[in-house]
Amino acid sequence: MEKVREVLSRYGNQKESLIQIMLELQQLSGNNYLPAEWVAAVSEALQMPLSKVYGVITFYAMFNTSPKGKFIVEVCKSGPCHVSGAENVLCMLEEELGIKAGETTCDGIFTLQLSSCFGACDIAPAIKVGESVYGNLTREKLKDIIVSYREGLKYAKC
Repeated sequence: MEKVREVLSRYGNQKESLIQIMLELQQLSGNNYLPAEWVAAVSEALQMPLSKVYGVITFYAMFNTSPKGKFIVEVCKSGPCHVSGAENVLCMLEEELGIKAGETTCDGIFTLQLSSCFGACDIAPAIKVGESVYGNLTREKLKDIIVSYREGLKYAKC
């Protein structure tokens, strides 16, 4: 709970900062999610009903209420990506990571999930890892991206 107190003190317990507070806490969790006890502590500190705090964190796709991998790999399922081969990209990632969409690798590094459009139609099919977007994907390029994250390096963006 020390992490929660530190983050709240930086934002002065202001209700208007709820999203920023929750984003920072999620990053600090180590498992890319918001533990229930942290959500309750924020609710109490900001004097907001718990239901309202959960309403915010369940509305936005960027928040997780269960543990996820260090890196969330999102496969775009929009029309342009679908037509350009998003299904093949998903299959290649499932094979490379050894998991299905919605699952996390046993080492806790990657969570694979489908996503709505994130605005990369010009480089479809595309994936997003954290805040980085990669497109014009091939099997080799996907392997390189995964290896670079496993090794803690950033793959050069398209």
